[in-house]
Amino acid sequence: MAAPNKPFRPATPIKPAPKAPYVPGANRYGRGMSRAKEAEHKINERIRANQVRLVGENIEVGVFSIQQALQIAQQQELDLVEISPNADPPVCRVVDYKKFLYEQKKKKKELKANTVKQEVKEIRFGPNTDEHDFEFKLKHAEKFLKEGNKVRAYVFFKGRAIVYKERGEVLLLQFAQKLQDIGKVEQLPRLEGKKMFLLMSPKGKAAGATKE
Repeated sequence: MAAPNKPFRPATPIKPAPKAPYVPGANRYGRGMSRAKEAEHKINERIRANQVRLVGENIEVGVFSIQQALQIAQQQELDLVEISPNADPPVCRVVDYKKFLYEQKKKKKELKANTVKQEVKEIRFGPNTDEHDFEFKLKHAEKFLKEGNKVRAYVFFKGRAIVYKERGEVLLLQFAQKLQDIGKVEQLPRLEGKKMFLLMSPKGKAAGATKE
């Protein structure tokens, strides 16, 4: 009877390849993650100026050496934050840095919410527009300006109607005069090809009527 086959054993044992060392922050391709976003402001020991102007609550406002300013911040268990690096000397605030960043973010959000979103609304006339049509379009223009939008009114000269361009200019100037209480003229009547344009923008409270 034949002897059973024995398993193959190499003369030199084969060792498994060593695993690559784990690097925190590295992805599966071995590349490190992007650098953390740098601080928006220089704080505490990162401030390089020799002297700073100190501001904040419950402190003496004035110019101090950086060592004195850091000591004042440490005594209140707060941070020294450089808020105006280009001033001479730089201005620093004694504040909780995390709270400071939160307030800055909140202010930016409020500012964005109050940003006026302004559109340009067009009103079209013909050189022979009658009074009823003029008044109808004038009411639309009033509404647009009160909403905080600009109004671009134009007269379209079709075919040989270009000979009445003076009539179109008078119409646009009359239009601007009727709206002078709520709008101001940015561009006087100007002929471009077969169209004569007039541009108006809101003034006073109407300019900030529309918010995002």
